Parts: sequence; C-alpha cells; structure tokens
Amino acid sequence: MLDEFLPYRLSVAATEVSRRFAARYAAEAGLSIPEWRVLAHLGHSGAASVRDITAKVSLEKSIVSRAASRLEDRGILRKSAHDGDRRLIVLELTEDGTALMARLAELAEAFQAELRHQLGADAHRFEAALKRLAG
Repeated sequence: MLDEFLPYRLSVAATEVSRRFAARYAAEAGLSIPEWRVLAHLGHSGAASVRDITAKVSLEKSIVSRAASRLEDRGILRKSAHDGDRRLIVLELTEDGTALMARLAELAEAFQAELRHQLGADAHRFEAALKRLAG
C-alpha cells in the first residue's frame, strides 16, 4: 500500500515541511523556494558559482539563474565574473543580503525548534536516520 511505502512517505513529509517553511520566509521576505535556497547556500558557504549552487540545492541551473537575477534586482546579492573561469558567474550576498540572512536565520532556527518539538524524544534518532539516508 502506498501509505506504507517509505520513499513516498518521505517525499510527502519533505514537501509538507518545505511548504510550511516556505510560507514563513515568503511572509517575512517575499522569497520563493529557489530564492531561499540560493540565499541559504550563500549565507552558509559564502560566494559561489551558479554551477556550485545548482549542485548543492537540487535545482536546475536555469531556476538558480532566474532566482539569482531576481535577488540581484532586489539588491540582495551581486553577480561577478569568476577570476579563473570567465564562463562562471559568481554570486555573493550584499550587505542587505547578509542582514536579511541574519533575520531569516532566526526564523529558520525557530522553525527547526518547532519541528524538533513535534518529533519529541525521537528527534535525535530521526535526524541521525536522515543523515544516513542522505549519505
């Protein structure tokens, strides 16, 4: 039965958690899921190429590029040519982008705390299992 098929249940759960979190950062900063993923990656890793971000955030290059363009238009990130490879575009947070990520980090921490509370005593085992599944 589909409701007992673990890959299906994980997919449904991931979609629901993503949807709930997306509603929060959309309300706080008007961000889409791709925009949030680009910002989160840059906030965590610093300047990165579109290619690097694409590999890490599970989005197609065109989606990452469009999200980056919208964020650049808002003054949240800036684009520049890669020093070693002119074919690559490097993205980095602006001062406004860094400030936004600080606000969103607090929102993310609160959301994570709610999820851990919802999982209760099983939270640590669940997180360990996710880590094993993600490789």
